[in-house]
Formats: sequence, C-alpha cells, structure tokens
Amino acid sequence: METKDFILASGSPQRKQLLAQIGFIPKKIQPADIDESEKRFEKATAYVKRMAVEKARRVAESNPGENVLACDTVVVVGTKILHKARTEEEQTKVMQALSGKAHRVISAVCVMDGKGRLSVRSVSTRILMKKFTAAEIRGYVASGSWKGACGYRIEDMEAYVRKIIGSYSGIIGLPLYETKNLLNGVGVK
Repeated sequence: METKDFILASGSPQRKQLLAQIGFIPKKIQPADIDESEKRFEKATAYVKRMAVEKARRVAESNPGENVLACDTVVVVGTKILHKARTEEEQTKVMQALSGKAHRVISAVCVMDGKGRLSVRSVSTRILMKKFTAAEIRGYVASGSWKGACGYRIEDMEAYVRKIIGSYSGIIGLPLYETKNLLNGVGVK
C-alpha cells in the first residue's frame, strides 16, 4: 500500500490501523503536543472539535503547505467528559460510572489542507453497557488495557456492550466514513 499526501497528527496505533483499513497510509506521523484542558462550561462536542482543530494547527505550524489529519475522542456520561485515567483507582471510578448505563463516545476529525483551510466533523455514538460485577471491574482494571485510552478500549469490552448506536470506528478513535470523505475532499485519494 502506498503512502498518501497527509500527515497524521496522532501517535495512536489504533488510528493508524483504522486508516490502513481504508487504504490511507500517512506519509508522516507527528503527534500534536497541546494543552487539552477543558474551558469552563464547554460542551463535550465543542471540546472534542476544538481539540482536533488545535492538534491540526499545531502540526501544520511545523509542516507548512502540508495536509494534516487530526482527531480527538472523548467518553461522556451525562454531560461529564471522562478523561484518560492515570491510576487504577481512577479507572475503577470510570468503570463504576459506565456500569449499567448509557454513555456517548464523541469523536471529531479535522483535516487542514496545505492552504490552511479547515474541515471538521464530529460523530456521537451511544453505547449501553451491562452492569459490571465488582470482579469484572477488578479484572478489567488489572488487565491494564485501558491505559492510554479515554475511558476504555472497546476492543476489550465488546462482551459487556449491550448496544451500540453509531460509529464503531468512532469509538476506537477515528470515524472512518467522515475521515475518508474529508481526506478525499482535499484531494488525498
């Protein structure tokens, strides 16, 4: 498979694999280092779109004239954004918050073309989890597969998902339908 004319502003191996599934291999991977703090009263969709745009802009600064693909994904329970857990205790609280409830995973994808024009899309997927037993929570937390993920890795949780309404690839971190259309829109084919 040949590389395409864009830079991926993410170090996520899952995003790289998803792009490969649709035949889009970036010519370069350059994770964006930005402040990911929420603004006061910022809604989840606005936050995730802003993060994707800021990542694209950061990478474009050091790569003028290049197409840049950036993305961001968050897990939302009610109106609360669940950020990446840093400790087992934090991940236990995340699992308790998700247990037996519906939540949303919102992914935003942004393409900045070589002339600085931005295109942004977001996808909200609704997921209904089963009620976890204490042993299931302990087992998942002990597995460590949640490390680096926002909330959890769906690939490891499928047996606990009662229903998904929306984009499975968006839950992983990159909604493929929207991504392919945005990249095609700037001439990356």
